[in-house]
Order: sequence, then C-alpha cells, then structure tokens
Amino acid sequence: MATATVAISSISSRPLVALHRSRAAAISYSSSRQFLRHRSISSPRLLFRNVRRVQATILQDDEEKVVVEESFKAETFPGKGPLLEEESDTSSSALEASVIKLEQGVNVFLTDSVIKILDTLYRDRTYPRFFVLETIARVPYFAFMSVLHMYETFGWWRRADYLKVHFAESWNEMHHLLIMEELGGNSWWFDRFLGQIVATFYYFMTVFLYIVSPRMAYHFSECVESHAFETYDKFLKTNGEELKKSPAPDIAVKYYTGSDMYLFDEFQTSRAPNTRRPVIENLYDVFVNIRDDEAEHCKTMRACQTLGSLRSPHSVLEDEECDEESGCVIPEEAHCEGIVDCIKKSITN
Repeated sequence: MATATVAISSISSRPLVALHRSRAAAISYSSSRQFLRHRSISSPRLLFRNVRRVQATILQDDEEKVVVEESFKAETFPGKGPLLEEESDTSSSALEASVIKLEQGVNVFLTDSVIKILDTLYRDRTYPRFFVLETIARVPYFAFMSVLHMYETFGWWRRADYLKVHFAESWNEMHHLLIMEELGGNSWWFDRFLGQIVATFYYFMTVFLYIVSPRMAYHFSECVESHAFETYDKFLKTNGEELKKSPAPDIAVKYYTGSDMYLFDEFQTSRAPNTRRPVIENLYDVFVNIRDDEAEHCKTMRACQTLGSLRSPHSVLEDEECDEESGCVIPEEAHCEGIVDCIKKSITN
C-alpha cells in the first residue's frame, strides 16, 4: 500500500473529518426514491431523505490525502443557514449559538486535559497508550445505546438506525482494542487499571451528557476520535518503514479481510456498503486502516450532531428497495433531543 499523504489540523472547538481523495468518485445517499449510484465529484450532489447530506469518497488509485476540517460553526446550523440571516427568533437563535459555543469549548478543554495527561504518562510507551485509548474510545457508544434503550422503554425513541450504527462503532473499537492487546499494550497491570478507571468515569459522564444534550455528547466523541486519528497518523509518519517490516496480527487480518463485513460497513455512515475493503499485508496496513476507521467515526459523530440525520447505510438500501419494488411507505419514527424534550413530547402527546 502506498504511503498516505496526510494533512491534519489541530483539534479546535469544531473538529471534523472529511476524506478527499484524488480522482475519486463521490458517493452520497438520496431519499428521492432512487437507488444509490456513483457520480463524479463535479456531478450534482445527492441527498439523504429529509436529512443532512454526508459525503463520502472512494479511492480509485494509490494516492490518498486525509484532511481534518473544522466542525460546524456555532453561528450556523445545518438546514437553517447563518443565524445572522434569520428574520425571526433572533434572540432564541443567538442563545442557541452561545450554548453550542459553550458546549464545544468545554469539550475541547476536557479533551486537551486528557491528552496532556496521556502525553505525560505515555511519552515513550506507544502500544500501552493505544491500549488505553481504545479502552476509552468504545465507551461512549455503550453510553449512547444505554440511554436510547431507556428512551425506547418509555416510547420516546424509535430510531433503530442509531442503535445499529452505535453498536457497529463499538464493535469496530473492540477490534482495535484486541489488536493492541495482541501487540502487548495491556501487559502492565497499571495500564489496564488506568484504562478501566477512566472508562468507567467516561461512561457515566457520557450518559449524563447524552441525557442533557446529545449534541454535546456527540461533539465530545468527535473530539476524542479526532485525537485518535491524529495520534495514529503521527505514529504512521514516524514509524512507517519499521511497521512495513512487521507482520500483521491475526485478529487484524481476520477483522479487516473476513467474510462477514456487515458491521464493518455499518459504522461507516458516509459510505455505501461494500465500498471499502482493506488489504492487510503488514503492520503498517493495520495502522493505516485503524487511522481511517477513526476518520469514519469522526464523520459519523459529526452527522449525529444534527438531530435525526443519521441513517444506517444498509437501511438506506433497504428503504430504496422497499420504495421501488413494493411501493411501501417508510413511516416517520419518534425521536426527541434530550430528556427535557422527551418528557415535553410525552406530555403533549
């Protein structure tokens, strides 16, 4: 595999990952009752059904460039346009913009604080650092699913796609963790203890954030995944030649080249299924794919920050088949944003 050329910006209050690849074909989803299809980058963009567009690109040659872009600005909301152009609810919009800015500021501060601690503890211990990172990285998806199951119990939430995608994300992060264990990252008891303690605290913190503000919880996860991307990218630049001489762990080969790739496709919501199939020949290939996984997580977390915008890649295909073949109607599903909104809708309904 050719060495990836990577340009990456530092974590800001608005991180976002988008993959731009030369001579790539853009894939996007459409709700206009058409099947998914490839179009060139210059073609008109397709849209999700009633949701914000999330763009993906497919590599068509051996040159790749990955760029971390900033997340949406606090003064601009997807589907609404700049707040300064709004003629109504100006004060309400201004307040919401301030809240988003505060949420993102807190998230970036917390992320930077954790990064400084990890830099101090794991300056020269790469695989143990990765082990701790992956132990922590899968926690928010457990938290999201826990809260969504609670909402479903009370009839406040009927969006199965979120549960499918978040489980697929946790499945992906679990395999990252298994890879780090096979590389010896968990050999010292202190690293296992630290990862477990931080993960426990992170779980309850994420549950609280997700109940109060799903947008803030998803943005915090975007910050964490962006840091993971940056960490693996720096590692590849520094140790690329050495990694190419090392064999790939068996668990990595099995995960990335196995026969059942449903969950691997499921967490990559900006791609159509079956459009990414890694080739694993050495340890360098493994870390390239782990890095690219983190980029996909960032894009999914970014999409989740707009209520109702997340769709399972497989569900989109199923909906299109249903529309074209049987003419059935896809019902609108119940959803709410945060516990206050859920309770209010429960009372009014």
